[in-house]
Amino acid sequence: MSRPSPPMAYPPAHRQEIVEDLRGHRVPDPYRWLEDARSEDTRTWLTAQDELFHRHVDGLPGRERLRKRISELLGAGHVSSPTWRGDVRFFMRRTAEQEHAVLYTADAEGAETALIDPTEIDPAGTTTLDSWRPDLEGRLLAYQLSHGGDEESLLYVMDLASGEQVEGPIERSRYSPIAWLPGGDAYYYVRRLPKDQVPEGEDQYHRRVYLHRVGTDPDTDDVLVFGEGMEKTNYYNISVSRDGRWLTISASQGTAPRNDLWIADLSASAPGRPALQVVQQDVDAETGLYVGRDGRAYVFTDRDAPRARLCVTDPADPGHETWRDLIPEDPEAVLTDFAILDGPELERPVLLAGWTRHAISEITVHDLETGERTGTVPTPGLGSIGGLAERPEGGHEAWFGYTDNVTPASVERYDARTGETGLWASAPGSVDVPEVQTRQVAYSSKDGTQVRMLVIGRADGGPRPTILYGYGGFNVPLTPAYSAGVLAWVEAGGVYAIANLRGGSEEGEDWHRAGMLDRKQNVFDDFHAAAEKLIADGWTTPDRLAISGGSNGGLLVGAALTQRPELYAAVVCSAPLLDMVRYERFGLGQTWNGEYGSADDPEQLGWLLEYSPYHRVREGVAYPATLFTVFENDGRVDPLHARKMCAALQHATSAEAPIVLRNESEVGHSARSVSRSVDLSVDTLSFMAAHTGLLSPR
Repeated sequence: MSRPSPPMAYPPAHRQEIVEDLRGHRVPDPYRWLEDARSEDTRTWLTAQDELFHRHVDGLPGRERLRKRISELLGAGHVSSPTWRGDVRFFMRRTAEQEHAVLYTADAEGAETALIDPTEIDPAGTTTLDSWRPDLEGRLLAYQLSHGGDEESLLYVMDLASGEQVEGPIERSRYSPIAWLPGGDAYYYVRRLPKDQVPEGEDQYHRRVYLHRVGTDPDTDDVLVFGEGMEKTNYYNISVSRDGRWLTISASQGTAPRNDLWIADLSASAPGRPALQVVQQDVDAETGLYVGRDGRAYVFTDRDAPRARLCVTDPADPGHETWRDLIPEDPEAVLTDFAILDGPELERPVLLAGWTRHAISEITVHDLETGERTGTVPTPGLGSIGGLAERPEGGHEAWFGYTDNVTPASVERYDARTGETGLWASAPGSVDVPEVQTRQVAYSSKDGTQVRMLVIGRADGGPRPTILYGYGGFNVPLTPAYSAGVLAWVEAGGVYAIANLRGGSEEGEDWHRAGMLDRKQNVFDDFHAAAEKLIADGWTTPDRLAISGGSNGGLLVGAALTQRPELYAAVVCSAPLLDMVRYERFGLGQTWNGEYGSADDPEQLGWLLEYSPYHRVREGVAYPATLFTVFENDGRVDPLHARKMCAALQHATSAEAPIVLRNESEVGHSARSVSRSVDLSVDTLSFMAAHTGLLSPR
C-alpha cells in the first residue's frame, strides 16, 4: 500500500528537566512549558506546527471529493421535536443553506416566525444558541448565547410579542437551567459567584441557585435560594411544576453519577425562601422527580436499579420508603425517558416509556395507574429516539425525534387514540443517501465481558480501510445516528465501526461504573478487543485501521495508541484529555474527579499513572500517524493536553508516520457552524484515508 511522504523535521521543542516526586511516584513533565498558551515560546511552536499541519494535510488526495460529498450529505439539515405553549410550538430547524439551526415559533395556522438566528446575530458564524426555554404562558423566552466557542452562555430574555430583548446579558450563567414561575415575572436559575469572590483559578466553579425577577439587576436584586456552603464543583438542576406549586432542586458533585434531591411546596413557603425537604441525600444513585398534572410525583431513579425504574409517590411525603414501582427495572433494556398522555379523548391515561436495548431505541405503552404494559409505539426502524414530548396541559399526542445511520433527524408523532405513529416533520433538505449495511456485532473483551459495536459498510467484502470510533465514559451512550462524515467514508469504500464500550450507559449504570475510576482500563481493553474483532472477522487489517475519538474519547484513543501502537495505522485525537496527573488543574477538570479520580489521592494517582497517555510515551516506539485537533476557546478540556502530547510523540517516535496538530481559533469544545464542521471533517477524514489507503489521487 502506498503511503504519503513523511513530513519535514518537527518543530523544535525543548525538554525541561522536570521530575516531581508525587506521593511516592517520580513523574516527569518535560513539556510543561506548553501549558502556557500565551507565552512566546508556545505561540512560536504553534505557528510552526500549523505550517507543518498544512504542508502535510492540504495536499492529501481526495479532499475535494470528500468536501463535496460531506457538504451534500449535511444538506439534509435538521429539525427538532416541538415544545408547546398552548397552540404555539417552538422548534429548531436548519436548512442546507444555514450555518446554524434557527429557533422558530409556529402558530395554530402554521405561520412561522424566526426568533433567534445565530448567523443573523453574528455573520462570522462564531455565535451559538446554547439553550432556550419559554415561560409557562408562552409570552417570554429565556435563551443563552455563546461567542467564539467559549460556552459562557450569556442569558437573555425576549418578549415574544414584540421580539424585543427585555433583559440581559446576564453573565456567569454557563450550564444554567431555567425554571419559570407562573406569570413569567420570575424564574430560578444558576449563576457562578463573581471572580473576585472565589479563590484564584476557581471562577468556573462555585455555583448558586437564585430567584431572579425579570427586569431587575441580577447583581443586586437576585435572591440566593440554594448552594451556600456546598461543594464548589456542584452542578444544580431546578424545575417547577406546571401549576407552580412544587420546586425541585438537585445537586451533583461535578459529573459524579449520584445526586442529592430536595422538594418544596411553594404554596406553603415563599419562592425566595422555599422550605425544602429531602427526597434523597447521601445516596449513591441518580434520582429525578417530576410532579405530574395528576398531582403525583414521578420518581425516575437508578437507586436499586442500575437500568433505571420509574416510581410514584406523594410529593408531600416523597421519602424513599414511600416510592411505589410503576415501571420496574428491565433485565436487559435501559429506561431513558417517559411521557404522560391524559387527554379527555382517552378512556384511561397512558404512560409512554423510552428505552434503549443494547443501544437501539424502543418505546412501550403502559397504563398510567398500574404501570401494566399494554403495547408498543411503532418506530421507523432500528435507530435512536430523541426526547418524548407532550403538551404541558395534557392531551393524546406525543412527539419524538428519530434518526439512524441513514436517516437524517426527523420528528414522529404518536396518537394514543389510534396507537399509530406518523412522520410529523422531516429533515428539510433532500439528499441522496448511499446504500449501506449496518450490523450489530458482539465480541469478548479481555476479561470475557461481552461488548457490542455497530459496523457500517457497503455490501462488498474483503479487508478495507476502517475507522473505529469510541467514547466510553460519563454514562454517555453511542446510539445509531445520521452522520455525513460516516456516510462519506463508507460510500468511498471504507468501514466505520462504533464500539459501545464500558463507561457508557448502553447497558445501564453498572456498565458505566465498570469503566470509571480504578476500572478505566476496562474501556481501553474493550476498544483493543473491538479492533481485534474487526481484524479477525476480515473487515480490516492493522495497516488499514484508524481510530478516532474526542474529549473523553480523545483520552481513549490516546491510551490506545500508547498501549497498542502496532494495532493502529492512524489516529485522530480531538480535544483530548492526555495528562491525567494535572488534568484537574485546568478547564473543568475538578468536576470530573468522580469519573477519573484525583491525583491528590495517592491510590487514585496510581490508577491515573497506569494509563495517562502523556506519561506512557516511550522513545524509540513506532507510533501510528496521529492528528491532534484542538480548539483555542475550549473551556472544558484545555488544548494544553494535545500540545504536550504532540511534542512528546514527535520527540519519541521512530516511525516516518507523521504526528501533526491542527489548532483552530474562535471555536470551543462543542457547537460550531456547518462550514467549520465540514472543514474539520475533511481534514480528519482525509488524514485517516491517506494513512489507511482509502483514497487515491484523481
